[in-house]
Amino acid sequence: MQTVVNRFIEMLKWPAALFMLVTLPALIQSLSWFNFARPRYLVMAGGFLMYFIARTMADSSVKASMQIIAHELTHAFFALLTLHKVTHIRAAEDDSGGTMGFKGEGNWLIVIAPYFFPLFAFFFMLAVPLFGRYADSLIMNGIMGYFVAYHVDTVASQINEKQTDLPKVSYKFCLMFLPGANLWMIGFMMAFNSKLWFGVAQYHKLVFWLTERNWQYVKTMLF
Repeated sequence: MQTVVNRFIEMLKWPAALFMLVTLPALIQSLSWFNFARPRYLVMAGGFLMYFIARTMADSSVKASMQIIAHELTHAFFALLTLHKVTHIRAAEDDSGGTMGFKGEGNWLIVIAPYFFPLFAFFFMLAVPLFGRYADSLIMNGIMGYFVAYHVDTVASQINEKQTDLPKVSYKFCLMFLPGANLWMIGFMMAFNSKLWFGVAQYHKLVFWLTERNWQYVKTMLF
C-alpha cells in the first residue's frame, strides 16, 4: 500500500505545481476579501507582532532548535500520512540541522512539507473547537496571529541555498509550487481566524471562484 501511495503522490507532483501556479493570482486577490479593520484581525496582528518581539528576546540557540524540531516533525507527520514508519528524529548538537528517518521509498510531499505546511498552527486549529465558548474569542485570534508569524518566519529562514531538501524536488518545482502553497496556507489560517472551519470552507470556495473568473478573463482576451 505504501508503494501505491508513493506512486500516486509522484504522479501528482507536477500537476500540483501547475495548480499552485495557476491559482496564484486568485490567492493574491483573495487577500483583499479579508476585513482587516475588524477587531479579530487587529488582535491577530497583535499576536503577529508579539511573535517577532519574543523572537528578538529569545536565545538564538533556542530559536534554532525550535525551528529544527518543527522542520523534522513536519517531515515525520507527512511520512506517517503517507504510510511510512518513522524510525528517528534527531537534531544536531550544534543546532546546524536535523534528520528524520523512515522506512520506505518516500515521496516529494515528505521532502517539501516543512516549506509550506504550518504544523503547529494546524494542530492548534484542530484543538480550537474543544475550547468551547472561547473557540471564537479574541484570545484565539491573538494566538492565531502568533502562529501565522511563526510560519512566515520559519519558512523564510529555511529557504536558502544551504537546504538539501530543495534540490531533491528541483528548484523549478519549488518556484512553481511554494509561493502558491504558502499563500494558500496563510489564507487558510486567516479564514479560520474569521469564522473557524466555516470560514476555511468559504475561503476555498472564494479561491476557486476567483480562479475560474480569471480563467474566463484570459479566454476572453485570447479568443
